[in-house]
Amino acid sequence: MKRKEDEKKVVEDKRPAKKAHSEDEDDPDAESVKEFGGPVGCVFIMVASHVFVYYVWMCLTFYNGELAHPSSFGDIVPFFQRAINHVIDGASPTVYAATIYLGFLLFEAVLAVTMPGVKAKGMPVPSEGGKALIYNCNGVASWYVTIIVVALLHYFHIFRLTEVADNLGSIMTCAIIFSNVTSVVAYLSAFALKKTHRMSGNHVYDFFMGAWLNPRIGTFDLKFWAETRVSWIMLFLLTASAAVKQYELEGTVCASLIFMLCAHGLYANACMKGEECIPPTWDIFYEKWGWMLIYWNLAGVPFLYCAQSIFIMRHGLLQHSFAYNLTLFVLLFGAYYIWDTSQSQKSRFRLQLKGSFIPRKTFPQLPWGTITNPKYLETKCGSKLLVDGWWQYARKIHYTCDVVMALTWGLSCGTTHVLPFFYFLFFSTMITHRYIRDAERCARKYKEDWDVYCKRVPYIFIPYVI
Repeated sequence: MKRKEDEKKVVEDKRPAKKAHSEDEDDPDAESVKEFGGPVGCVFIMVASHVFVYYVWMCLTFYNGELAHPSSFGDIVPFFQRAINHVIDGASPTVYAATIYLGFLLFEAVLAVTMPGVKAKGMPVPSEGGKALIYNCNGVASWYVTIIVVALLHYFHIFRLTEVADNLGSIMTCAIIFSNVTSVVAYLSAFALKKTHRMSGNHVYDFFMGAWLNPRIGTFDLKFWAETRVSWIMLFLLTASAAVKQYELEGTVCASLIFMLCAHGLYANACMKGEECIPPTWDIFYEKWGWMLIYWNLAGVPFLYCAQSIFIMRHGLLQHSFAYNLTLFVLLFGAYYIWDTSQSQKSRFRLQLKGSFIPRKTFPQLPWGTITNPKYLETKCGSKLLVDGWWQYARKIHYTCDVVMALTWGLSCGTTHVLPFFYFLFFSTMITHRYIRDAERCARKYKEDWDVYCKRVPYIFIPYVI
């Protein structure tokens, strides 16, 4: 196939959409493919996810960031007894912690329903008869209001932000309990309301992956809200709490914690400023709202990803050279630029094809975020694969940038401890597995066109390397 035949210009697609099929979905969508090792693998992941989050918290809280482990073979049982006692002593749920966590969720839910924003049209939903849902993208307003309200509550001593850092373990446990309860409710309600979709027939596996594709209360989309508002705003507030706590203890905030504030602020702000681009993404149009998404959005992401911030807070004023800190900021901003603009290019390409692209002035709008007359490969199933912009260099270049940013988070803590790099290792493994899932799904959907695409864009993560 000649290159000029592959690289067609973007034009409005006026062909009628298939009822239960949409761009970037499996064909047929009803096919259920067991992943993550099936039911046994899912049980292991659910148990390990709880243990991992508590283990990281325990190491940060009681072992000064060192990796906790039995001192000898005979210490194995006492070690686990100590670990349980640590959780009981420092992470038992309290009414106060539950009030903080649930109050935050309620506040964000109210903002999601009431704040002004743009309306974005999502992908056709197979379980809704091919109906395209409308999303109220008011994340920017909600994000700014949250920051202002939290700052005012702290300044006037109504609610000191340091309370979050002081009650971190208890709040984390409340989040974990709430995420598990929500997972059960979401699963059972899907059956009660006949909203199940792409089921495998195994309750353990389906509970993990989810039963309901787009659960809603009226127009309030629970999955969209949890994905965008809860995890990333909460993560930023956890880091902000650590920074305020360090200022309270030390009288200043070190460069490493300022770096983490920038890193988490950039991530949260990116999700809010480009929220209208999220409905066509994998998590929204394809992943069901099961334990996997619920647990990690409501608990796992914020309380695990804040580990570097808590580490720095507990280690006083970490000192790095000016050159070291400058290098970290250059790596962060460079990776962020490619990550932001690459995702913007692909999302806006999809929106252009649907005729629903909404030009916005949310801050910051970075150069090369939108491609004029983008080149793409047209497939036999009707989908168009972008082969322009950053996407002409690597198929998952944004994953590489994500991993680089994760590495800088760990490096902000120095190189004397392994724990700050757990997130980097965890995220690299997770994102690699996600690539494998996506590649397998695309190969099933596009068939020989996927081979053509892979030859056109041969590199996966790093151009001219891999």
